Amino acid sequence: MLDVKINVIGMGYIGLPTALMFAANNIEVIGTDYDEKLITQLMLGKVTFEEDGLTELFEKAVSHGISFSTTYHPADIYIVAVPTPYNKTSKKIDPTYVLSALKSIMEISPKGSTIVIESTVSPGTINKLVYPLIKENGFIIGEDVHLVHAPERIIPGNMIYELINNSRTIGSDNIDVGNIVKELYQVFCKGEIVLTDIRTAEMTKVIENTFRDINIAFANELTKICRSDDMDVYEIIRIANMHPRVNILQPGPGVGGHCISVDPWFLVGDYPDLTNLILAARKINDSMPQHVLKRIRDIMKNNNIKDISRVGLYGLTYKENVDDIRESPTLQLLEKMDEHLAFGVKVFDPMLKEVVVENQIMDFNDFLNEIDILVIMVSHSHIKDNMDNLKTKLILDTKNVCYFEGVYKL
Repeated sequence: MLDVKINVIGMGYIGLPTALMFAANNIEVIGTDYDEKLITQLMLGKVTFEEDGLTELFEKAVSHGISFSTTYHPADIYIVAVPTPYNKTSKKIDPTYVLSALKSIMEISPKGSTIVIESTVSPGTINKLVYPLIKENGFIIGEDVHLVHAPERIIPGNMIYELINNSRTIGSDNIDVGNIVKELYQVFCKGEIVLTDIRTAEMTKVIENTFRDINIAFANELTKICRSDDMDVYEIIRIANMHPRVNILQPGPGVGGHCISVDPWFLVGDYPDLTNLILAARKINDSMPQHVLKRIRDIMKNNNIKDISRVGLYGLTYKENVDDIRESPTLQLLEKMDEHLAFGVKVFDPMLKEVVVENQIMDFNDFLNEIDILVIMVSHSHIKDNMDNLKTKLILDTKNVCYFEGVYKL
């Protein structure tokens, strides 16, 4: 057991599993978040989102003494896992949450503590914004405080497995400090842990998600090409992927989540003259909800359906079998519908226990009874298990999961 105390800042989709994993492996952990409702729920022994294995991990962490608080605490290690959105005008990172967390840490941190930033940041953020902030507060980096960037690399729906098995990057400009943090993560991480400098770690995380975004954009652009000339994009991709060096992804209604849909903008914002391909990919993926809306209108016109309220969107989360709605394509589509004065569309998602949008129906059968056109936006296991109930509906299948004839595709 390592004799250290960790204060994890941010009890969201990244911070909570990370805190639980350390605590479950006999590290003393305090989880901090300003959201009083969230902390109260955790103190009552309830997890705050659904994730395979999370409840079991939570129970183990609690049995090992993890605690939760709305305040920061003196600790040896601080792990910052707060949101890093982007400014939709400038396309640059909004570092507000990270900088605020750092200010609060410096108010109570003992001398020699280490701050590990897990939040994804644009390349150069720590050098340009974090180092100056620490110095402005009278701290000497390398003496009063040590700084490390260890970006997360997990995906909702498979977080626990990936926390344990994925490789990690530890960015530190002091190799001794980097090795200490590496040893800390090795208490649960079975993957390779690579030690590098901070700027390389920043860039590596951002380009991982940018690479994925570009590849998704190719599939989505191919969809539009095939739609324009009445070709089957799925058959074309299937055949092309038989080539030993071709692996085209599946198209979809858009890109959501807080990684792939956000991180590429950091590069566009910081390097506007050098990111033509990245910007084009972002525009293509952001255009897909509009493409879905056009397909809906075509189906309505071809079937003489004039009432948009008879259209139902299945799925609000950004991917299958999770309850995470951040940047979801369905929310983007609803925004597009509002812009075009197309109100009243129905929505259903089996993963959500609370109403988050207008006209959201909580019972699946009630949802089906209210609609004529079903738009499958997310391929939850639930919809795959209920295919036989859908055959009386006009279906726009944006995820290519329906197995019967007469289904409209992207």
